[in-house]
Amino acid sequence: MDAQSEIAEMNLDKLKQAEEAFLAKYPGGFENPELIAIRNRKHKPDQMIALARQSFAKAHFVLPDLIVQNMIRIITRSSIVSVFEKARFRDFADSMTPLQRDQLSSGLQEVLHRNEQAGFELIFEVLKEGKLAKWTLMTVPQTYFHPQRDVFIKPTTVKGVIEYFELKGLQYRPTPTWAFYEGYRSAFHQMKSHMDPSLVPTNPAFSGFLLMSIHGHLF
Repeated sequence: MDAQSEIAEMNLDKLKQAEEAFLAKYPGGFENPELIAIRNRKHKPDQMIALARQSFAKAHFVLPDLIVQNMIRIITRSSIVSVFEKARFRDFADSMTPLQRDQLSSGLQEVLHRNEQAGFELIFEVLKEGKLAKWTLMTVPQTYFHPQRDVFIKPTTVKGVIEYFELKGLQYRPTPTWAFYEGYRSAFHQMKSHMDPSLVPTNPAFSGFLLMSIHGHLF
C-alpha cells in the first residue's frame, strides 16, 4: 500500500479542539475580516498563485533561463521563505551552468505537469550542488502553483504538527525526500477532510491554521 492510500493515524480530538478554538476566535474561518486583512497585507496569496501559474505555464518550459528567472521571482516575493534563503537561492541561480538551468527547469516541469517524484528528485540533485536542497526551496513553487494539491514544508511547523497532532508513521528528516513529502501531504489532506470548509480554502491557509494551533495562539 502506498503513502497516498494509507490512512494516517492522528489525534483527532486535538484537531477538532483546535478547529473549535479557531472558529471561536475567528468566526467565519479564513473569511474573517481580521484574517483577510492579514492575508492581503502580508502574504498576498491570490497574487502569488496567479504569478506562479503565469510564470510556470507549460509553454514557458521551452526556455529554461526564463523558468529559472521566474523561480527567483517567486521565491524572492514569497512571504514564507526566509530572507537568508532568498538571497542564497538568487546567488546560486545566477551562477548556474546552462546544464544546471536545464535540469532545474526540467525538474520543475516534471513536478508541476508530469511525474512529481522524478521532478522532485531532479530538483534535489541540482539544489544539492549549491548546498540549497532545503525543504522550503524544494516545495514553495508547487505550493503556489497547486494550492489545493501541494504542501509547503517549513521544518519547524511540520515537526510541530507531527508531534502535537500525533501523526503516526512520519519521521521528519532535514534532508528532503519524496517518501516523506508524499507521506506528510497524504496526512495533511486527511486532516483537512475533518475540518470545517472555512478552514481549508487552500493548503497554505490550512498550514497557517496548523501553525497557530501548535504554537498555542488559539488557546
